[in-house]
Amino acid sequence: MTEETRRPPSYANPIQAPGTDEGRWLAWDGIGKLPEAELPHRGRVVVVAAHPDDEVLGAGGMVARFAAAGVAVTVVSITDGERSHPESGALTSSDLARRRASELRAALAALGANSADIVRLKVPDTEVAFHEDTVATALSDVLRGAELCLAPWIGDLHGDHEAAGRAALTAAREAEVRCLMYPVWMWHWARPDDPRIPWSSALRVDLTPAEAAAKRSAAQRFVSQIEPLGPEPQDAAILPPEELAHHLRDAEVVFE
Repeated sequence: MTEETRRPPSYANPIQAPGTDEGRWLAWDGIGKLPEAELPHRGRVVVVAAHPDDEVLGAGGMVARFAAAGVAVTVVSITDGERSHPESGALTSSDLARRRASELRAALAALGANSADIVRLKVPDTEVAFHEDTVATALSDVLRGAELCLAPWIGDLHGDHEAAGRAALTAAREAEVRCLMYPVWMWHWARPDDPRIPWSSALRVDLTPAEAAAKRSAAQRFVSQIEPLGPEPQDAAILPPEELAHHLRDAEVVFE
């Protein structure tokens, strides 16, 4: 074996690298020690997502809770997620955008949020950072009068997620609305007790069995992401079972 073959493979970013096994997260007691988040019981909540499925992966249990309590929910899809499989020939980007929008509506129904308003900003997928000011302006209008904003965490190491989070924070300050941020890819690249994570500002939301079951059901609606689009390597699932497992626990985490 040469030095070249012994050298570990390099990856363009931590999301492409092999992730942390979900068993390590489940064996860690850190999440259970986090303070509980206080969530509104009335009014309206705005859930911001860079792509359709982010809102369910990061906050689906909370959405189920809001829906059951009669809290109005508005979901803002910044992009349509049309570039999740950029090299695939199985679907055009337009077809994938339509499919993901349909999957989102089905997922919200599974959460009991059939009446949720969906706002599609149609920013090009992978380009949210180039439209951050425009997104912030749009979100400011949507957030007026809301009780809470839930948005992607600005440390998620995914460009669209981080830009979406920054835009949401700017808009929330403008609208004077509390903003909590949910991680998505963090569970992949981070590790338990990871010093890169601001655990001191983290809060947990313990899900009831019904909320957790609704979230599992909702996640299954994103067939374009959890199953291959076709037989080729470029058609592979974005969220295979080992990745999806990070998001199907009985608790969610947000950052203040």
